[in-house]
Amino acid sequence: MEPRIRFAQPADADLIEQIENEADRLLTDRLTPGQWPAAPSGNDRLAQPGFLLVIEVQNGIIAGFAHVLEVDTVCHLEQLSVRPEDARRGLGRELLNAAIEHAQERGYKKISLRTYADVPWNAPFYERAGFMEEDPSTDFHKSLVGAEAQLGLDRYGRRVQMAAPIEMERP
Repeated sequence: MEPRIRFAQPADADLIEQIENEADRLLTDRLTPGQWPAAPSGNDRLAQPGFLLVIEVQNGIIAGFAHVLEVDTVCHLEQLSVRPEDARRGLGRELLNAAIEHAQERGYKKISLRTYADVPWNAPFYERAGFMEEDPSTDFHKSLVGAEAQLGLDRYGRRVQMAAPIEMERP
């Protein structure tokens, strides 16, 4: 079965949380923090303004998700996670492209995200997809910087904000 992307449903909530926690283990193995916050519940993600996409692989198994927030006039990729056993198959890129496509359909001209600059599957991945670093300029983006500081995420590496124009062709 070809991977299929669809909007997440309430029945997907537990798997969304599980996938993020599993994917975060790869990050924590690299960053070696003492503690790492658990993923928000899938229900919490579903309740936020924006949209949540999942990618199904064989037998309808969900292998990953993309969560996009819509706040004021901002379109922001809050999280993109793929199960470690499904990594390196292009599923993250498919989810990213689908998120951008849906954002374009909703009238956005740009999509932003925040990530680690030096983790290969973070900023370098997004750079290859057309994202570039930018300074946080909106109240929403500045609030994300503050939230990351409260969580101490900057202790484990440089955090960056990146954005991509939506109307461009995706690699």
